[in-house]
Amino acid sequence: MTVPGANLRINGERLWDSLMEMARIGPGVAGGNNRQTLTDADAAGRSLFKSWCEAAGCTMGLDRMGNMFARRDGTDPDALPVYIGSHLDTQPTGGKYDGVLGVLGGLEVIRTMNDLGLRTKHPVVVTNWTNEEGTRFAPAMLASGVFAGIHGLDWAYGRADAEGKRFGDELKRIGWVGAEEVGARKMHAMFELHIEQGPILEAEGRDIGVVTHGQGLWWLQITLTGKDAHTGSTPMHMRVNAGLGMARVIERVHQIAMSHQPNAVGAVGQANVYPNSRNVIPGRAVFTVDIRSPEQAKLDAMRAEVERAAHAVAAELGLGCEIEAVGHFDPVTFDPGLVKVVRGAAERLGYSHMDIVSGAGHDACWINRVAPTVMIMCPCVDGLSHNEAEEISPQWAAAGTDVLFHAVVETAGVVS
Repeated sequence: MTVPGANLRINGERLWDSLMEMARIGPGVAGGNNRQTLTDADAAGRSLFKSWCEAAGCTMGLDRMGNMFARRDGTDPDALPVYIGSHLDTQPTGGKYDGVLGVLGGLEVIRTMNDLGLRTKHPVVVTNWTNEEGTRFAPAMLASGVFAGIHGLDWAYGRADAEGKRFGDELKRIGWVGAEEVGARKMHAMFELHIEQGPILEAEGRDIGVVTHGQGLWWLQITLTGKDAHTGSTPMHMRVNAGLGMARVIERVHQIAMSHQPNAVGAVGQANVYPNSRNVIPGRAVFTVDIRSPEQAKLDAMRAEVERAAHAVAAELGLGCEIEAVGHFDPVTFDPGLVKVVRGAAERLGYSHMDIVSGAGHDACWINRVAPTVMIMCPCVDGLSHNEAEEISPQWAAAGTDVLFHAVVETAGVVS
């Protein structure tokens, strides 16, 4: 397999300018972005991305989940494409790089191939996966999950946001429903470039994370039901306090994760009490437990322990307890051959690197089920992500995209 010369690099300034221009769409209140999926801002970001892709000579495909596929043809019409993918949607208080770097880094790969006049045997396709974040329409990685056969299309279309708006209706409203069947495409390989969203690479002084595995995850939505009552006139021993139950379960989640160290994490990041009034004891609490581990046995054990703890707390306080699994994927082992290609590209380019496990879920975790897949990571300042203060340097972005470029071109097969 021919590898590109070590002197070849992407245009870091052009990549950074593209990141900054995309960040102007759906600005947040504190310097980041609020470009949630299927909003008008999402539609505007998609349109900008499409215009850039077409200017780079790509043809744009669109499937029924709104996944966007920008294709640069290869020399062999029968060769399966090499995909590069991530997402343009953000958290409500998201940063400028989470997901976006992987999409625009893919576009920069195409632009650099054009600049250098490089032809490849396999086509190269840059993908924007719909609704990776999952904050508006749960679960996360929804569209890549449909693509991989994890979720059904009708089920995905029926997912509703906090205002009761359905995914399918909102996708149609913003004008990004395609005719292509979801999952019909076959892949030679898929690469996803992403910021680490953790502190390890920066702390270790490494330019590149070669992602060998991804953590498995359970999201467990717990609903505790008690009785609304006046906070001032209800005796303490007569209260059925759903908020108290939630607090005790949150503490148990922390204890359970700590008991499974190393390689296990757990927390509650989303929590609501009802009626949410200053002088009313909560009669209902709804919150989501997020537990993760790259080890299947630990992940399964933590889920069982969390469920037992929630039911035990509810029984002690006289609360009703319902538990629904609203998100899940098993631990992921990325393709060893592609891992070797990424590692070789980093070494060839002279970038410091280390093997790393992804602590977050990504579209690559689902696509790994249907095609050889790998991830590349670059550092982020203080490991901060899902926060408007999320930051990376232009040098980190360029290094990650250099490695992406070399790995993709090598895998797609340079034609001399």
